[in-house]
Amino acid sequence: MAAENPLESLQEEATCPVCLEYFTEPVTLECGHNFCRVCIAQCWEGSDTAASCPQCRETVQQRNLRPNRQLANILELVKRLSLQATRGAGGDGVCERHQEALKLFCEEDQTPICVVCDRSRAHRAHRVVPIEEAAQEYKERIQAHLKTLREEREKLLGLKATGEGNCREYLKQTQTERQKIVSEFQQLQQFLEKQERLLLAQLEKLDEEIVRIQNENVSKLSKQISHLSELISEMEGKCQKPASEFLQDVRTTLSRCEKGKFQQPEEISPELEERVSGFSQKRIVLLETLGKFKDTLTSELERKRGESFGAYRQVNVTLDSDTAHRQLFLSEDRKSVRWEYTRQRLPNNPERFDTELCVLGCEGFTSGRHCWEVEVEARQYWAVGVARESVGRKGEISRSPDRGIWAVERLDQFRALSSPVTPLPLSRFPSRIRVCLDCDRGQVTFIGAGDEAPIFTFPPGSVPGGRIRPWFWVWDTPLRLCP
Repeated sequence: MAAENPLESLQEEATCPVCLEYFTEPVTLECGHNFCRVCIAQCWEGSDTAASCPQCRETVQQRNLRPNRQLANILELVKRLSLQATRGAGGDGVCERHQEALKLFCEEDQTPICVVCDRSRAHRAHRVVPIEEAAQEYKERIQAHLKTLREEREKLLGLKATGEGNCREYLKQTQTERQKIVSEFQQLQQFLEKQERLLLAQLEKLDEEIVRIQNENVSKLSKQISHLSELISEMEGKCQKPASEFLQDVRTTLSRCEKGKFQQPEEISPELEERVSGFSQKRIVLLETLGKFKDTLTSELERKRGESFGAYRQVNVTLDSDTAHRQLFLSEDRKSVRWEYTRQRLPNNPERFDTELCVLGCEGFTSGRHCWEVEVEARQYWAVGVARESVGRKGEISRSPDRGIWAVERLDQFRALSSPVTPLPLSRFPSRIRVCLDCDRGQVTFIGAGDEAPIFTFPPGSVPGGRIRPWFWVWDTPLRLCP
């Protein structure tokens, strides 16, 4: 690895961290950092709060700008050393043809030239400006492009991080739901298998009892049939004999015929029939219960799907730039907002919040049911909800229903801005919040859009009539409205 160039290091130390140029009238803050007098004045211009160092963010109690004369002297030495190094290099900074310093810039040919080149036939008719002036102009143009490019890069990095975070959150939620479904249906399956085993075991006992009764009846009937067959044979033989012999002891013969009547076999008891019918009824009840469970599960899924997409009309909310505090920066599509330390030069119109870091949505609602979703990062310091059209815009305002604001916020804790404030002890903070506004009932509901878990509801009648608009409070954490 090549050693660092000492002259380049010295040039970096002599560069203002704000304008990235050599110091002009360098001054030192209480924290020890140095800036151009004009640069630090511009950073603090229009700030009503305590001044702070743009480099370390340390609060400066008094704007005591001390001129740094030693740094100014060192700066002159650095400039001279840079000029000597440039001339000694014989390349950059020196005209290769005339060996003169490149002090001018030809705007026609877009190239640095020396004073001799300026008088030459090649550049005599061209527009020429001092090289420092040209460098400053092009540097400002490039700095403007750099700012845009950096913002685009930050935006893309933010979108990438948000997408990755949402993906991880969604996958975690689907895994949790998968485990719940598997566990619940395993329990249901175990219950059904247990009921199946119980019913089949009881039916098997009934089978055994029915077979036992049938076997006993068959044995008794067989004996009676055999006895009756013998008696019939005897009586038939008796009838074939002569009358004198036939009538002998005829009374005993008739008595034996009368005693040989058929004895009815044991029937299946009514109790046993009831038990068999009972099992049939149990089976029917179980099937009916499962059918009702299936219908209930289907209707519940349909109800949840209806609550999410049917009951409330999803609206495409955009941010109203005329209401945004000067430290809130909106994206070009007005779908996201972020806070920055610097203040924008914006007109202090009546609609704009001048103290609270708030912004309203462009859309206003007076009737119907509407919902929209907001992406919030895992960090703190944000609030989302709704506000009356007439909510106060100037000076300190109380974020409460009494002042026309119904919202949830995350500061040191997650809470609803009710009267009094209601803590919301969640095990996991939502990354996306759905705001559901029911104008007809005067109700606002907040739902975790990822897992559909309810967060908080301002009950019916909480939001009076009138025009209601989406409301956002932003500090440190960017917010983005979902499409």
